[in-house]
Amino acid sequence: MYQANSDHTLDLQVAVDTLREHSVRILLIGFAVAVATYGATWLVTPTFTARTVIMSPQQQQSAATAALASLSSLSGLAGITGIKSPADQYVAMMQSETLSSRIIDRFKLKELYEKDLLIETRRHLAQQVRIVVNKKDNLISIEVDDHSPQRAAEMANAYVDELRKFSNEMTLTEAQQRRAFFEDQLKKTQQALSVSQASLQAAGMDTSAVKSDAKAAIETYARLKAEYEAAQARLNALRIARSDSAVEVQQLRTQVASLGTQLARLETPTREANSIEYINAYRDYRYQEALFDIYARQFEAARLDEARDGTLIQVLDIASVPEQKSKPKRAAITLSAAAAGVLLSFVYLCLRRSTRRHSARVTIAS
Repeated sequence: MYQANSDHTLDLQVAVDTLREHSVRILLIGFAVAVATYGATWLVTPTFTARTVIMSPQQQQSAATAALASLSSLSGLAGITGIKSPADQYVAMMQSETLSSRIIDRFKLKELYEKDLLIETRRHLAQQVRIVVNKKDNLISIEVDDHSPQRAAEMANAYVDELRKFSNEMTLTEAQQRRAFFEDQLKKTQQALSVSQASLQAAGMDTSAVKSDAKAAIETYARLKAEYEAAQARLNALRIARSDSAVEVQQLRTQVASLGTQLARLETPTREANSIEYINAYRDYRYQEALFDIYARQFEAARLDEARDGTLIQVLDIASVPEQKSKPKRAAITLSAAAAGVLLSFVYLCLRRSTRRHSARVTIAS
């Protein structure tokens, strides 16, 4: 115990003696390191940072989805909602390989960064670009570092331009696929409607064959079945452009399952034998008529989506040419180097003094 206290006192005494004897020397070493570091920072090529801020593009409901939701009374129960965070989706788009490759080709970054492979250029570009979402105001900021202030500003603004083009291309492609799909379904339904109309005329138009309550039940069945078929068609059309794990696909599958359950409850055999032929013909006609109306609205909605300009991206702050460098920060680097020089020199002198005292004690003891 005494020995431990003695060693602790000895170490503290070594530190005090070192400061007393070599304080000027330690400060001179720290000053020399600071001067050398400050001079070295001038050898580093300055880096400039340009920044642009955009408002998070709102996730707009397409006209086709709105038309289906207006026709279906169960859209709320099925849980049809939008994307939870559109801002995160657009950040992922700007960080994608497709958009990065467009920036690389636009500014010839492969030659500028002196990289042989495209994947190496993407990695270097990712280190120079920061795209983040401010959770408080939901604004997206894009910061680009470059040795040229002019190029830094141009690249930051280019990310906004390429995002606008990329999102519009994706929207247009999906709308074209949906328009072609519903156009084909509309033609098939129109043919089926003509056949069912002929069958209804052949069965006769005796209104006494169907009671008022039976007629309402048939119309309810036809409307529900039409909604089920339209939702199933919408699901198939959505799967063309998106994967099964997408939020819209999963939500639409829930709606289709809900409609199918209700439809199964209504599919009961007709008891009146004398009116079964007319009832079946009338039910099929009403079903095809409702389905044709739904497909016509979906087709027109898809055409409107195809004609739209796409996502509206509002720029809050346009990136301007930075007037001051962002790196290197000479003051912070110089002060850090000076502190490190003082600390290391102090530790070195303490260790040297402690070693000398230990050697002296060993010599005396021997």
